[in-house]
Amino acid sequence: MSPLKCFTAMVSALLPLMAAAQKPVEVVDEKIPSANPSFKFPTTENELVPRMPRQAVKPLVVTESDPVDTLDTMSDFVKVVLYGNGTWKYIKTEDFAWDNEIFTKNWDNRNVDPYKISWDKLPSYSAIWLVDSLSNYACPYQGRVNPRGKFGPRRGRRHQGIDLPLSTGTPIYATFNGKVRVSTTMRGYGNVVVIRHENGLETFYGHLSKRKVEAGDWVNAGDVIGLGGSTGRSTGPHLHFETRYNGYAFDPQWLIDFETGVLRHRMFVLKKKYLSQFSNYEQNFDDELKSAEEDAAEEAALKAMRWHIVKSGDTLGKIARNNGTTVGAICRLNGIKSTSTLRIGQKLRVR
Repeated sequence: MSPLKCFTAMVSALLPLMAAAQKPVEVVDEKIPSANPSFKFPTTENELVPRMPRQAVKPLVVTESDPVDTLDTMSDFVKVVLYGNGTWKYIKTEDFAWDNEIFTKNWDNRNVDPYKISWDKLPSYSAIWLVDSLSNYACPYQGRVNPRGKFGPRRGRRHQGIDLPLSTGTPIYATFNGKVRVSTTMRGYGNVVVIRHENGLETFYGHLSKRKVEAGDWVNAGDVIGLGGSTGRSTGPHLHFETRYNGYAFDPQWLIDFETGVLRHRMFVLKKKYLSQFSNYEQNFDDELKSAEEDAAEEAALKAMRWHIVKSGDTLGKIARNNGTTVGAICRLNGIKSTSTLRIGQKLRVR
């Protein structure tokens, strides 16, 4: 079948779906997941709302194919994009953001925390709707979180995000639909992109080798927003990824399993008691470098350690002479006395 015939068949298959989407919403065997007795399901097209997915959310499959056409829907803000490989997806246009207070209130293009809300003024909890039938999800980068780059305090210092090791030039994807609030070079972050999403959540992408979006751009989940790198105060190529709400950082792994790329929740409840009063600060990458230096020193010390397994006929003096050290040094390293009885098989540190 020719490419033109394939495309025509694809459009023909989509037309009934688009027509059905423009009919009044019919609710069949639905139960209201709410304690609000005044809640009513939409019954006309003017009340049309996105539906929340019921299954676990896998990352959006990012197609390498170029878009070939765009179809209108009943909403001026929603389009259907057709790709050359026969796939399609819904997208929201940037017009959606024009009249949305989320993208105007507490908005600037420089500050990490434009909200400036004190911890005691935060709500006790916030219900964050992450995805629905029109709002997709894509894993920013699928990989293993560096065990020494997890969220939270490490060596007495705060880490406001997670670190995902990668190769320089690796594509980094927008996690959800949203508007780019920051795209700049910023102190320790290096090349950084900050996206505010429709639900108020913000995601940070730091140490990029290249930024592919500008402040004010509208992006959809799965759009490439930059390339991974090691700019700024960095210990090597990796993605520094943060999730913040009202300016306060929380562990991105609460939302995403980065090894599988799967979104853990469709609706996420963020409780104030789980937020640190210091998590609205900008990440101090000098602290991160100090931690890395201490890690390296600790690893070097571990590699320099030497051990001896006690055998029949061994004495502390003999062990010390054979390893170029002293009895006193062996005793200090192992918390024993020069008069301690040695046991066959006992493991002694000699360096």
